[in-house]
Amino acid sequence: MHHRIPLIALCFISAICHFQPKIWADEEGDWLQFLGNDGRGVAMGTAPVSWSHDENVKWRTELPGRGWSSPVIAGGRIYLTAAVPIEPVDGELDRDGADGETIEKEPREFDLCMLIVDLGTGRLLKHVSVMPQNDERPSRMHGKNSHASPTPIIDGERIFVHFGYQGTACLTLDGKLLWINRDLYFPPTHGNGGSPILVGGKLIFTCDGGTEPKVIAIDAATGEVAWQVDREVEARKTFSFCTPSVIKVQNRDLVVVPGSDVVHALDPATGEVVWYLRYTGYSVVPKPVSVAGLVVFSTGFDQAAMLAIDPTGSGDVTDTKLVWEIDRNIPKTPSLIAHQGLIYTISDDGIALCIDGASGDLHYRERIGGNFSSSPIIAGNNIYFTSETGKTTVVRTGVDFEVVAESDLEERTLSTMAFSDGAIILRTDEALYCVSP
Repeated sequence: MHHRIPLIALCFISAICHFQPKIWADEEGDWLQFLGNDGRGVAMGTAPVSWSHDENVKWRTELPGRGWSSPVIAGGRIYLTAAVPIEPVDGELDRDGADGETIEKEPREFDLCMLIVDLGTGRLLKHVSVMPQNDERPSRMHGKNSHASPTPIIDGERIFVHFGYQGTACLTLDGKLLWINRDLYFPPTHGNGGSPILVGGKLIFTCDGGTEPKVIAIDAATGEVAWQVDREVEARKTFSFCTPSVIKVQNRDLVVVPGSDVVHALDPATGEVVWYLRYTGYSVVPKPVSVAGLVVFSTGFDQAAMLAIDPTGSGDVTDTKLVWEIDRNIPKTPSLIAHQGLIYTISDDGIALCIDGASGDLHYRERIGGNFSSSPIIAGNNIYFTSETGKTTVVRTGVDFEVVAESDLEERTLSTMAFSDGAIILRTDEALYCVSP
């Protein structure tokens, strides 16, 4: 189904609405937050398109614990979060898995920590304990999640680490704790998920749990709550895991935050709801994008749709600002990437789409194959799609589908890549890789 608005209106919208540029200065080689310095998933420069255990792998480092947070990079160091068992399990069985497989009993207590790795050598420099996770805050989660899934944010000499319902902390880049906030506990469903964003001195993230979903902003300097917006929805399932996006509309910053059954556009300074649009969906994960003056996002489970909204409205825009809609092969987990007027996506079951951002017209729909949770990244003229089994398919940007190369590390991964001055930093279930010529 497609809804259209006149081309002249689209041109006007495009002129007044664009992605908010990065909000801090960065050095060449830095990758400061989820999907890069400006959160768009587009890296500077080019990177290798093929690799193997014997080719273009500069180093491989096994890491303690587990986590699906993406790496962030600054000053020649890589930062990532992990959940390290405080004591080993005794081998008892927790439950039977799918198809009769057995699943080992998971530890009940974890050290939620930050790891610092040297970019040049892969050496683990420091393990910084941030907060404990124990039976006081239940640890049960979805099998495709981890206890350390949200990606950190680096701002100058500070790094913000977020563990969803477990808490949030600010540290120096050397690992000194500046503040910690564990007062925002909410009943989780499937564990933690979405990453925070930083705008106007506020760290903004979702608390879309099993009840009372909301969006929170905390003061980046103190960790104290700045504002809270309750999502007034009657969703069948209220949990979602979306990372917000910041756009600028008519010289005003807006934070766009999809959740179960509703997407909000909020004033980052005050939390004022500027506009909202209702739909049907839950467990929303993909980060929205801004393209051709529109905001585009996925509605999540059960049947995902991709919606494009004119973001210049106010109040309830459900019946007035929906521009186009696509309801086939839409990602429920990987984020959308917008580049040069086009939207690139990969569905959870491996269908790649290239879509015209202004009209919603489809340029291609091609099967790559496999299952996908990590988000695609663009570097140079190439799009990198990494499957859950560790196979990366590189496709040329543009309206014609062309596979450039395929590489397979044969290690499970749900984490999104980071890029640094021509190198790819890729996290698997077992290790951290630096792919570099």
